[in-house]
Amino acid sequence: MLCEKPLAMNTAEAEEMASAATGANRLLMEAFMYRFNPRVREFVARLSEPLFVQASFGFTLKGQENYRFRPALGGGALLDVGCYGVNVSRWILGEPVEVLASAHEADGVDMTTTALLRFSGGRTASVFASFESAEHQEVTVVTRDTAHRLERPFNPLDDPIHQYRLMVESFGESVLSNRPAEIPLSESIANMRVIDRIRAAVSAAP
Repeated sequence: MLCEKPLAMNTAEAEEMASAATGANRLLMEAFMYRFNPRVREFVARLSEPLFVQASFGFTLKGQENYRFRPALGGGALLDVGCYGVNVSRWILGEPVEVLASAHEADGVDMTTTALLRFSGGRTASVFASFESAEHQEVTVVTRDTAHRLERPFNPLDDPIHQYRLMVESFGESVLSNRPAEIPLSESIANMRVIDRIRAAVSAAP
């Protein structure tokens, strides 16, 4: 089963889903379609000694009836678009050792969340997610030699590559060939764990 990102509302739910899928001998994968885009893969592959990642995904969300404004349905910018920034930061830098964060909330959901992730070796990442900003979608990676910038990495306009199709084809081949999914559940659980840490950091912020 392909499950729309994020895989769950929190780490405990993600672990429960993984356990149920394993117990039922069913394939489950989080639908992070951007991970199948050759343009994004090539961008990540050519990075050498990354020191800092800045990942931003923001736009103005209108219409209070939208499910993204409903806390019970996982509403909020962090879960909806911040999960991308967390994912790409971890893809490039690994697992963070420290998480700091702040958020602007309204009606029970975060309208904007900004997180600073610290990794081993002094490397860092900044993640920005918003429902109240100008349209902005970008990943910048600073290495020892230069800065690399990728516009619209997560949801490109008029995508000629059809990253959703590539994702579905990959998942279908995994099912038919009885092989592991390209995005393992351990990766999705680790991503949820960092998202939970961001929410905890927001709650602890003065």
